[in-house]
Amino acid sequence: MKIGISTNWNSKRHESGDAIVDEVLELGFEALELGYNLTEEQAKEIKVRKDNGDIAIDSVHCYCPVPIGAPHGYPELYLLASLDEDERVMARINIERTLDFTADMGAQVMVLHAGRIFLNTLFSKLNTYTLADAIAAEGGNDGERYLRLLGKTVKRRRIRAQRYFDAFCLSLESMLPRFEALGVTLALENLPSIEAFPDMPEMLMLKERFDTPALGYWHDIGHGQVREFFGWERQVDVVETLLPFTAGTHIHDAQPLLDDHLPPGTGEVDFAQLKAYAADRIVKVFEPSQDVTPADLKKSLEYVRNAWA
Repeated sequence: MKIGISTNWNSKRHESGDAIVDEVLELGFEALELGYNLTEEQAKEIKVRKDNGDIAIDSVHCYCPVPIGAPHGYPELYLLASLDEDERVMARINIERTLDFTADMGAQVMVLHAGRIFLNTLFSKLNTYTLADAIAAEGGNDGERYLRLLGKTVKRRRIRAQRYFDAFCLSLESMLPRFEALGVTLALENLPSIEAFPDMPEMLMLKERFDTPALGYWHDIGHGQVREFFGWERQVDVVETLLPFTAGTHIHDAQPLLDDHLPPGTGEVDFAQLKAYAADRIVKVFEPSQDVTPADLKKSLEYVRNAWA
């Protein structure tokens, strides 16, 4: 079972792509996801190692390499599911740049944070953090105040979602043919916020509208666990429902409420329930925090291999 790791874990600690590759190979990883913090210089050295057969590159996370002029890497530098046309144009330009890079690197999947449905108004704040405050005040996700606030938030999100959905589809219609031509899947990642687009029903709607392997889903396990902590959905239900068009998964653990990117085995994720991701066609990528030690990563890699054996 081939398992990779995101370069976001160690790309800021190493100047060279060679050092990035050497460290992850020593820990037992066999592939890389090229993350949004990667520089062009690091990418060039990694490509040499890939071409030499030292390591595989299965996925690239938008936007990569760090766009020229950007102060640092950031996955939501531009949102394709935006109501602002200029932002969508900039997103398309940089996604296409990342697509060319992905194809050149021989990767099969590009991971994208599609967008957010902004819910705050001048007179009220409804967002992930107001929901978290309500859970903290009541000691759980079943309190009366939290459930009332969640209902208002979901209703406002539903009212606003169609405009974001339509804008996103407009962009996809012009972009997906290039993904099809290059044999790359654009995989939309689940995010640990109520604002995140698409959610599971929206992902199903997108696949119904765009019946092509060029559009897929990327399941982040830690993010899925955070969503379960909030009571929005059960992670196992999302995994089972979206599995037919799931391209890959980010592997990390989480503790309530918003503490994720932990080494597997140190949080509350039941990895045995997610064994469907052991399938060869699923790209598997560890995405730990930069603070996770190599020793802990080595233990957690063995932990996941055992859970999915």
